[in-house]
Amino acid sequence: MHTSVLSAAQIEAVHQASLKILAEIGVEVPHQEMLGRFADSGADVDFKSNRVKIPEHLVKSSIASAGKQFTIYGRNLNKKAEFGFGKRNFNSIAGEALWLDEIGGQRRYPSLNDVVSATRLADALPHINIPGSMADPHELPVQWRCVAVAAAMLKNTTKPITFWFHDRISAKYLVELLIALRGSEAEAAKYPAFYPFFEPISPLRFPVNGIDLLFETVRLNLPVPIGPMAQMGISAPATIAGTLSQENAEILAGICITQLIRPGMPVCYGGICHAFDMGTTQMIFAGPEQAIFGVAMTQMGKHYGFPVYVNTGLTDAKCPDAQAGLESGVTLALSAAAGADIYGHMGICGVDQATSLDMLVLQDEVIGYVKSAMRQLDFSDEALGFNVVNDAVAGEDIIAHDHTAEHFREELYFPPLLDRAYYQSWLDAGGKDMSARCQERRRQLLATHQPEPIAPELSSRLDEVVNAARKNSDGK
Repeated sequence: MHTSVLSAAQIEAVHQASLKILAEIGVEVPHQEMLGRFADSGADVDFKSNRVKIPEHLVKSSIASAGKQFTIYGRNLNKKAEFGFGKRNFNSIAGEALWLDEIGGQRRYPSLNDVVSATRLADALPHINIPGSMADPHELPVQWRCVAVAAAMLKNTTKPITFWFHDRISAKYLVELLIALRGSEAEAAKYPAFYPFFEPISPLRFPVNGIDLLFETVRLNLPVPIGPMAQMGISAPATIAGTLSQENAEILAGICITQLIRPGMPVCYGGICHAFDMGTTQMIFAGPEQAIFGVAMTQMGKHYGFPVYVNTGLTDAKCPDAQAGLESGVTLALSAAAGADIYGHMGICGVDQATSLDMLVLQDEVIGYVKSAMRQLDFSDEALGFNVVNDAVAGEDIIAHDHTAEHFREELYFPPLLDRAYYQSWLDAGGKDMSARCQERRRQLLATHQPEPIAPELSSRLDEVVNAARKNSDGK
């Protein structure tokens, strides 16, 4: 199964437009060491304005040198997410500023306890293989918040994790967390559990902390997803072609930065651009344009040979209703058919309005449906079932046939949430809609699922790293 929206000529047009943007307009890089590295590599650097014009040869050499396959591993090394190997990965949101306990209720600031709940739920959900923190704990100082978040997550899931990095100082402690988790620096480099998400600021700027912290994570050569969020019509041209070209240019510039820090650093191409809604004056998470962007950016990333990250499977809806199902399902299915490597961030209520665990439950269901639709089909002689047809003609019931008992479980998708009951059965069970079923499943999983416990000595080592980060921040 394969889908595309760009022809080979259109891919080349986007590529050439991006090269022109980088060579003639350039990017803003507010980092002196990085500016020096660009200058040493033949870029045109204005140290006063922090403007770098990147020549084509540097873009091409950076694409060639960047790592294009990597794996991140959970506390349990058998729980992993593979990039560049033709696999599909799904993560929940790395953190939101607001939290919804119940759909339709008042939003509040989240806490570290919410990180624990979100991690435990994602640990239980079968299709979320990279739990995100889903919350940005308001009570913790930002200087060491990400270290505490990472430690809490490692204690509450055996899967790899994702969260927002802050700066170079906190990244140092995150590296120490990984070393504590794996037992040595060599093992930590071999089995990374998370990565820093590197997000250029559209149009054509880079955050100083985003660059600076890579000089710390390079110690373990952590992989780097590069994902600008160019918005068509407000931070990128008001055309799909123009937005694709700018987004691609920003990603290519980010690839140059990673390779100037360390050639071979693994990269994921994050084509997560969006459209801007002139009616509501906010970003659109899941309109038809997002379906196009998801497929087109997958094509661009694969053109260069990279694993691809896309923002699909999301919704503009505020509750797990028909709109949420339609938007999540259509955008996810099309980009999955295009061959992206990771999809997300799941569990957001509307456009970054809040975290919703109910929405995450719905999107896990959507993922299961899409994965089943994309499954490998068996066309062996056994699957073709000639004997079944022959026996049915002779009078044997197909439903009672041994072949049916042997195959129906693997051939049918059995959804945890979708309703297939007779009308009266549905009514007798309370006539619940999808939103109510998501709420019930969320409550049931949080009440019953217990992640595999972490060894007490490992938990203590993680706490020591968090305390060191806190003391450094406090100046004590």
